[in-house]
Amino acid sequence: MTAIATVPGAQAAPPDAAAPTAPDFGPNVTVFGPDTPQDEIQATMDALHAQQVDAEMGTDRHAVYFLPGTYGSAEDPLQFGVGYYTEVAGLGESPQDVTVEGAIEVRNRCLSDDPENPNCIALVNFWRTISNLALDVNTAGQGGCEATTNFWAVSQAVSMRRLDVRGPLSLMDYCTAGPQYASGGFIADSRFDTQVTNGSQQQWLTRNSELGGGWSNAVWNQVFAGVEGAPSEDNFPTEPYTTLDTTPVSREKPYLFVDDAGRYQVRVPAAQTETRGVSWADGATPGRTVPITDFYVAKPGDSVATINSHLARGKHLLLTPGVYDVDRSIAVKRPGTVVLGMGHATLTAVDGAVPLTVADTSGVVVAGVSIDAGTVESPALLRVGKEHGKNHRSDPVDPITLSDVYFRVGGPHVGKADVALEVNAHDVLIDHTWVWRGDHGVEGFPTDGSAGVNGDTERWATNVGRNGVVVNGDRVTATGLFVEHFQEHNTIWNGEDGTVVLYQNELPYDPPTQADWTQPDGTLGWEGYKVADDVERHRLFGAGVYVFNQNNPEIVTENGFSVPQVPGVQLHHVMTVNLSAGTIQHVVNGVGDAVPPSTSGSPEYVVNYPAP
Repeated sequence: MTAIATVPGAQAAPPDAAAPTAPDFGPNVTVFGPDTPQDEIQATMDALHAQQVDAEMGTDRHAVYFLPGTYGSAEDPLQFGVGYYTEVAGLGESPQDVTVEGAIEVRNRCLSDDPENPNCIALVNFWRTISNLALDVNTAGQGGCEATTNFWAVSQAVSMRRLDVRGPLSLMDYCTAGPQYASGGFIADSRFDTQVTNGSQQQWLTRNSELGGGWSNAVWNQVFAGVEGAPSEDNFPTEPYTTLDTTPVSREKPYLFVDDAGRYQVRVPAAQTETRGVSWADGATPGRTVPITDFYVAKPGDSVATINSHLARGKHLLLTPGVYDVDRSIAVKRPGTVVLGMGHATLTAVDGAVPLTVADTSGVVVAGVSIDAGTVESPALLRVGKEHGKNHRSDPVDPITLSDVYFRVGGPHVGKADVALEVNAHDVLIDHTWVWRGDHGVEGFPTDGSAGVNGDTERWATNVGRNGVVVNGDRVTATGLFVEHFQEHNTIWNGEDGTVVLYQNELPYDPPTQADWTQPDGTLGWEGYKVADDVERHRLFGAGVYVFNQNNPEIVTENGFSVPQVPGVQLHHVMTVNLSAGTIQHVVNGVGDAVPPSTSGSPEYVVNYPAP
């Protein structure tokens, strides 16, 4: 389908203001103004949704922006869906500068044509973003069940940020035939005046937000950090809530906005500690404003040499929507550099390159970028700090920050990477990531029964991904760490003073034999979360490791978590669960009962480790 054309976006400046700047963001960025006819907006968004709703492994990327103003009305609400690789955002300095009266939704995908068993789920509703606007929920005209709420039925690699939602929101789609499963997501810096219905969401992180109407329920693992109105964790695990009064370290994601003179700017929020509530409650989000003219606006097809030349000269980097083939590292070396992706811009490794490296420095922010492994094995997909580096120039007040940075090994094509995310620097904040070795995709394996494409032996031998996340630096914080399906330890934490708020992991579906899933010392299986034996201080809040050995249900994993048994290493609310194949014998270090297939769907919790 031809890319959707950009609607001319810059507002006219007042006569005494500087001339507005309308950057060339390329053909896959659409900017609407309040004067754009609503039928044009509706038609454009409907066409984009139709193009992207089933494009799970597609290559198109899109960003849709709304200039300050009001869209839709009580009599004629604006209602549209958000498909794969689509970012929808307001261009105001405050979320309240852009108001949409209507619905912005993600619904279940029904994956079967069988009317008796349509298999309507949200389990693969990945890779989409909504941010920086006010939503007055108005579902008039939808009728029946569909009119009861604004549905946001998603799973991993989906974020909601800087929203002011007035009206009901459901994180599952309960209107279709079952099973209606949903499997995780992320909310930050947002306010809701009506109850949020969690529904079937298995795990979720809500950070620095306001829940004016409360939260309805929980499934396995719901975590709240710095959230006003968050549910209590006093009834854990009957009600599996994990609630931190404040967020230990936070920095909101940079966002594009248009000022009163029509100039495009990027707001870069400041890092903060022990925060609670939304950043915009009392005015502008604390931070700095960078004019768009200080960015190199890159497009797919630009050479890495060109991008690196602009970075070396002090430019920030704006990646417009698309897929970038990267045959050598995009190298971010200068303190305070911002790398901002639009519309899920994707860097794909070529010839074993490390697509993105960040130097041992301070204040670098990488946000809204996806990174894919290529067909030749890469040692890493994103390396933060020098490998085996010692001279760290970090700053705990201004940490390197990764926001909505996603990784993929396999899926749209064969992928190979030793490590996806490698963090060697000190003082790094990881604010929402999904690090995924694909359990399914479009990879050319036979589908005639001789070899399936979902969890088969060919995939195990072809999509190489040993570790998802390796943290060697000290004082690294992760808020929303989702890591899945890697072939050895999914996460290895070697640094001191690490803090993780919500960890979600599925072990790989596809080990062919127990021998393929056994450590060199004979330990059965690789833990989903491993803290190195010599670490003395580490904190983990709200974590789950899941097993689904569908390729060989006889496989056993000894422990979901492995940590040193020292007073400074503390785990709070950790669990394992069986998704119907395979066995995890214990939750952590031999503590906690087994979750064999006979207890499918029933978690085993450890409230605190070590026990007080």
